[in-house]
Amino acid sequence: MKNEKYLISLIEYLSEFVTEKRLAKFNEIIDSRTRHITIGLEDIFQPHNASAVLRSCDCLGIQDVHIIENNNKYDVNPDVALGSSKWVTLCKYNNAENNTLDCINKLKSQGYKIFATSSHINDYDIDQVDLQDKIALFFGTELHGISRDISENADAFVKIPMYGFTESFNISVSAAICLYSLTTRLRKSNIAWQLSEKEKLEIKLQWLKNTIKDANALEAKFKKKFSV
Repeated sequence: MKNEKYLISLIEYLSEFVTEKRLAKFNEIIDSRTRHITIGLEDIFQPHNASAVLRSCDCLGIQDVHIIENNNKYDVNPDVALGSSKWVTLCKYNNAENNTLDCINKLKSQGYKIFATSSHINDYDIDQVDLQDKIALFFGTELHGISRDISENADAFVKIPMYGFTESFNISVSAAICLYSLTTRLRKSNIAWQLSEKEKLEIKLQWLKNTIKDANALEAKFKKKFSV
């Protein structure tokens, strides 16, 4: 992990290659980003659904999205994501014997409580979820929902109250509703939900790299010039 002095110097250097307006936007948005809430997507086989979730995460300030690829590889649909994949951090799980458990165990080790969405197992309405602990909200496949691995390892289950005949929302709609409910309450709370200063630097650096053409070459030049 790069130290903060290096990150600050590199950010200052790369900032010379973007407009002041873009840089001001970065500084504005980074203060609204959170890792207190995150999303887990398991084996989504319709890429437009997952891409729509990325878009909602970006719009609502969720920084990390965890993508589990057991059977289905996910590729961003640019027509749906509308560039949001450049601004959120995608964490993919596709190399373990059980990618679902790999993702769950990693998030639990980081202090997250695992909340599985289900229209059949109803522990909490989404607006009843306690926000004090960090929340990882898991969504399963479009057809079958959450897997047994998620069901057996979840700390709790959540649902969206429904008042019609149809059994469930589309996954992207469900994610948007859940995230809006959680983030609205979170931002009105006294919980320390913001990123650390180190996290802000790391993310701003990645945003700059995603924006600037030949950013890696520029970083190599920076390292050589400053003997990093």
